[in-house]
Amino acid sequence: MKREILKFLKEEEGLTMVEYAVAGALVAAACVVAFTNLGVAIGARIQRLANTITTG
Repeated sequence: MKREILKFLKEEEGLTMVEYAVAGALVAAACVVAFTNLGVAIGARIQRLANTITTG
């Protein structure tokens, strides 16, 4: 996968607007997934801490 991305970025023809749009959409989707997972993990940690405080 990494090799494919590097090959894509090193093309001498240059990127068209459509390729930029696709690349931007992929980056945006990856950010959404990453931040969603981060939010879920933080929420779970806070809930565990709250449960420990109330039962501890």
